[in-house]
Amino acid sequence: MAVSGSGPVNLNRYRKEKARAEKKARADQNSIAFGRSKAEKDLDKARAAKERRNHDGHELDK
Repeated sequence: MAVSGSGPVNLNRYRKEKARAEKKARADQNSIAFGRSKAEKDLDKARAAKERRNHDGHELDK
């Protein structure tokens, strides 16, 4: 009779590893789709503020 040296297999470990890998893949996809650097976000805020100032400066007096 041959005895394997690996012992019992813990299936929960493999299930959790698979779940972690899927979660990481989803996070990578989201970072590509939605991720922007802090510099890009700050630039967008500055542009919006400038546009708001320009718009407010062109209001007609009542």
